[in-house]
Amino acid sequence: MSVSTCPSEPLAAAAEGGLDAIDRAIVLATQAGLPLVPDPWAAVGKPLGLDGEEVRLRMQRMQESGMVRRVAAVPNHYRLGYQANGMTVWDVDDAHIERLGRAVASIPGVSHCYRRPRHLPAWSYNLFVMLHGRSHDEVERQAEALRALLGDACRDHRILYSSRILKKTGLRLARRPGPPR
Repeated sequence: MSVSTCPSEPLAAAAEGGLDAIDRAIVLATQAGLPLVPDPWAAVGKPLGLDGEEVRLRMQRMQESGMVRRVAAVPNHYRLGYQANGMTVWDVDDAHIERLGRAVASIPGVSHCYRRPRHLPAWSYNLFVMLHGRSHDEVERQAEALRALLGDACRDHRILYSSRILKKTGLRLARRPGPPR
């Protein structure tokens, strides 16, 4: 498991003007993940000449402003024994999707829950939910429980199983040559 910071899209604009040199250095130091040590903020700050509390406060400010979307643990599901990972896609009545999406997102074991636009006529699915299981049967049981929760508002669904592991990363800042600006 690693702990990852996930810069959000506004960071690209901020990098051009609103991100100061210290914040930029912190993002560069954390974009590949936080060290798994008792005080990760101090470990990030030490090579930057900052104390851990300043790094934590700056990261918190960037998160509150929307420059950094989240700081979260990123488990390696495969190493934890969850070999069947399925992105379930759902065709949910738009009149109910906000309420039902929140209900689905609150279910333990749902790691991702997103509303996405339909691309008719080829793609009618508007709710995407990532499920993890030790087997396809386990994922299918979870999907059936979701189907029951969605009720009559759900017209169709599919399970798209992972076929390989892709490296998950957030937005990355390019390193600038020379000293920070």
